[in-house]
Amino acid sequence: MFDIGFTELMVIGVVALIVIGPERLPGVARTIGHLAGRLQRYVADVKADISREMEFDELRKMRDSMQQAATEVETSVRNELSKTEQDLNKTVADAVEDKSSAPDRAAAPDQPAPPDKPSVPAKQE
Repeated sequence: MFDIGFTELMVIGVVALIVIGPERLPGVARTIGHLAGRLQRYVADVKADISREMEFDELRKMRDSMQQAATEVETSVRNELSKTEQDLNKTVADAVEDKSSAPDRAAAPDQPAPPDKPSVPAKQE
């Protein structure tokens, strides 16, 4: 942070000793120490708050991306279900139409009638 060497600290100490005096220097040094400690705790708290906010921001972004992905998956599943339902309804409609036209085919001589039941050989015991 500050590039202060030992010689600079010695000069500051001698000047403080001369200006403040030997009686009040220990009290002033103690007060400066307490203030420096408070300053360090304050800086550490600010760093922790900033770090926490960054993590929250990252978590919010992750949550939003997960919600978007879930919405896309839900949309694709709904689309596929809708397509499948339409295909199934079409198949059922075709089957009903074929069944309703079956008597017409039976009446026509050139088309064979579909068998009612498949022949299954009976089990012999």
